[in-house]
Amino acid sequence: MATQTVVSQSALHKGRLKLVLGFTSLYLIVEVIGGIWTKSLALLADAGHMMTDVGGLALSLIAISLAERKASPQRTYGYYRAEILAALTNAVVLIGISVYILYEAYLRFLNPPEVESKEMLVVAAIGLLVNVAGMMILRKSSKDSLNMKGAYFEVLSDMLTSIGVIVAGVIMLTTGWYYADPLLSAGIGLLILPRTWILMKESIHVLLEGTPKDVDIAALEKAMLELDEVESVHDLHVWTLTSGVNAMSAHVVVKEAAVYNRVLEALQKEIKDNFNVVHTTLQLEGKGFNEAEIPF
Repeated sequence: MATQTVVSQSALHKGRLKLVLGFTSLYLIVEVIGGIWTKSLALLADAGHMMTDVGGLALSLIAISLAERKASPQRTYGYYRAEILAALTNAVVLIGISVYILYEAYLRFLNPPEVESKEMLVVAAIGLLVNVAGMMILRKSSKDSLNMKGAYFEVLSDMLTSIGVIVAGVIMLTTGWYYADPLLSAGIGLLILPRTWILMKESIHVLLEGTPKDVDIAALEKAMLELDEVESVHDLHVWTLTSGVNAMSAHVVVKEAAVYNRVLEALQKEIKDNFNVVHTTLQLEGKGFNEAEIPF
């Protein structure tokens, strides 16, 4: 039987994501034209990031739409994990883009071209405003969902790139030192990598069904054992379906005179009220019950 649908954290912020996607798509067109016109690697690097932003934001929206689909007999948990896959994809793409920028910066160091600095500054300033607006829209929601965090990091990386482009433009305009363009581009590429690596690790942790960071599994087991009719707990597992939607399963050995429905009610109340778990699967067992299980 299909499970009850739970609204993911990303779905609550879908409107904000659409708004940022609209801003980003419009500016992408401006930046591509500006990068070609001014011959600036920093602008073209920002345009490359912006292109991945558009793809990443669109991917996040698609993932949210998939996650909203109802569970089925074939996918009893629905499509929640689509959001985590989107976050992981965004992280991998950002790492690839950062490496490519570093490579292009190296080539520019060998032979720095002359850059139209004034026009470059104008385009970069517009981009900075667009990215700051996008960050303000997504900042709060990025704390609730890995998918939204991936989208936020996309916009954050572009904001950093825009700042770098402006700094490089000012240096080239005032000194004529065109090495500033690849130098700032390389710095931006290096700055983006650590945050993106964290996002990728968090996404992989969810996909490997690791214990959620917001659930203390030792405290959870202790709380279950403190209930009067519970003898012991084993095969306790807690995992994340998608950001903000945690699930768990456990085998609970109860005392001989225990009233099973009363024990289940007490356990579920304790778990859902105090441990941020929305879906529980509990197997109650009498003392001496022995079931062949897969050792984890």
